Amino acid sequence: MLMEGFAGALSPMNLLWVIIGCLLGTAVGVMPGLGSSMAVALLLPMTFALDPTAAFIMFSGVYFGGLFGDSTMAILMNTPGQASAIASTFEGHRMALNGRAPQALATAAIGAFIGGIVSSFIVVFLAPTLAELSTAFGPAEYFALALFAFVATSSVVSDSVFKGLASLIFGLGIATIGIDSVTGTERFTLGAPQLFDGISLVTVTVAILALGEVFFVASRARRDKVNLETRSAGRPWLTGTEFKEAAPAWARGTIIGLPFGVIPVGGSEVPTFLAYSTERALDKRRKDPQFGDKGAIRGLAAPEAAGNATTGMAMGALLALGLPVSATAAIMLAAFRQYGIQPGPLLFDRNPELVWALLASFFIAMIVLLFINLPFAQLWAKLLLIPNHYLYSGIALFCGLGIYATSGAVFDLLMLLGIGVVALIMRRYGYPLAPLMIGMVLGPLAETSLRDALLSSVGDFSILVSSPITWSLYAVLAIFIAVSIITAVRGRRKHLTSQLETIDA
Repeated sequence: MLMEGFAGALSPMNLLWVIIGCLLGTAVGVMPGLGSSMAVALLLPMTFALDPTAAFIMFSGVYFGGLFGDSTMAILMNTPGQASAIASTFEGHRMALNGRAPQALATAAIGAFIGGIVSSFIVVFLAPTLAELSTAFGPAEYFALALFAFVATSSVVSDSVFKGLASLIFGLGIATIGIDSVTGTERFTLGAPQLFDGISLVTVTVAILALGEVFFVASRARRDKVNLETRSAGRPWLTGTEFKEAAPAWARGTIIGLPFGVIPVGGSEVPTFLAYSTERALDKRRKDPQFGDKGAIRGLAAPEAAGNATTGMAMGALLALGLPVSATAAIMLAAFRQYGIQPGPLLFDRNPELVWALLASFFIAMIVLLFINLPFAQLWAKLLLIPNHYLYSGIALFCGLGIYATSGAVFDLLMLLGIGVVALIMRRYGYPLAPLMIGMVLGPLAETSLRDALLSSVGDFSILVSSPITWSLYAVLAIFIAVSIITAVRGRRKHLTSQLETIDA
């Protein structure tokens, strides 16, 4: 069946649609404030003139191409197209600013290829078995998963646990603004009708990671003189040493990302943050830690592989169960329904030619993207040669245009400006941004899951630890906290010892 799918997907017209989809997805993905989900949504009306197989083959190219476009802007401009690329900004942008932009983009392209190819193979051969995994997760399991992500991220990404927790709490606070979905009560809206629906994740993401970076660079323009000629220098491929360094992270990221494709937690945000946190925790145990000012290749490789592994599995969950586990998958579900097709277990029997051609197109899209993006890595990196005053003013303009295009409200532009100033203050005083973003992304999931669990148990808190999955998650969390405390105590003791030796000398 898969071979028949390749026969259909490799027909000249369908192959052309894959290539067009990859190019369009990448082009939309590199625009600040937009992303892969926006690319699919914008192109949805344009595909109704095509037959269903050609339309969804094109969508697969747009989907995966948009993800790479998201990562491209996250690495080069610190401006992720959507939340799934946030984790790639932390080390990827540092690599770009230290003259390793082509290598960072090559790392992202190879990681996306590995994660996508592995997930596509698993979707083809193990989709029914893995789909059953999603039924084992209830509200208590989701809450445990969110709590694990909160603690792991806030304790790892900052040298100060206090600053990490403060950033996390700020993100959770933003997530609670708006009308409570259960009681209908206004929360932290200050009576402003514009806040009744809450603050958009897109607005917060663009303000914190893009506009905040613009303000920070502008505030230090006279102090920091960057040599633009060397920032994007280098080869658009990885040396053997770099490949060897990134390979374990690609593998770990792929393993972390695979299960999340069939667990409806909102997309690839959670696994990318978990993959980043895992690599940072492992890096602290090395003799020569790589995370920091220069950028660690493992800190970019793992989130990229995790994000694309999740995406491939999410498409499998959509086809096999009719379960959209991300915003883009939800848009794809709407597209299926526009053609009168209902994804689910019967789809493989009723429309086998469509399903297997679409699955085959996943493999083709991955290969096309690898061949398109590796040679163009150095070309994309030349965006960094634009003088700062042009580059960052352009980013600020596109931030405003992207937010206004998604909402059409002046209030959101004012909110963008206000949160951008907060981001400047956080950068100035060393508060990490990752806990804020993960608090914003997972806050609603944690709150809803906690409420649902307590409602179903009539207020009995023991339901939160009533299943083997929750026991496992909390046990891993306890081990993680213990290791973090021991590492911090040893680091503090080593620091005091070196100070005493200096005083004695």
